[in-house]
Amino acid sequence: MFGEDQIAEQLSAARDTLAQGPGTAGAQTEPILTEAADGRIKVTLGTDGRFEQIKMTLSALKDGPEALLEQLTLALNTAIDLRGEQTAVPVPTADLGEMNERVAQMQDASIQQFKDMDASVRELMARLYGGR
Repeated sequence: MFGEDQIAEQLSAARDTLAQGPGTAGAQTEPILTEAADGRIKVTLGTDGRFEQIKMTLSALKDGPEALLEQLTLALNTAIDLRGEQTAVPVPTADLGEMNERVAQMQDASIQQFKDMDASVRELMARLYGGR
């Protein structure tokens, strides 16, 4: 035959190379603690990514609602950012040179296989109709 299994293996290898995309995020192993308003607001983000605790001193509450919201937002966003940094996985990139080389090899192999198949068909046809 003309190597269907070989072509399938080469295509599978090429797909595997392309499939090396972004991985799953790494695990957060420890809770994240952030502070704002000079330590008067503390936020704890659990390992599951959910907020476990928000603590505020009485003096933080006395700063007024606008200041409280601003500092609380700062602490929350800092915790979210830290989690993102801890769980981020570098994105691998496909080696385009390697991919081009594999595709070229597949094309070369396919061309040779079709030439071999054509020669076999011609030989068969010559045997069948050779006397005419």
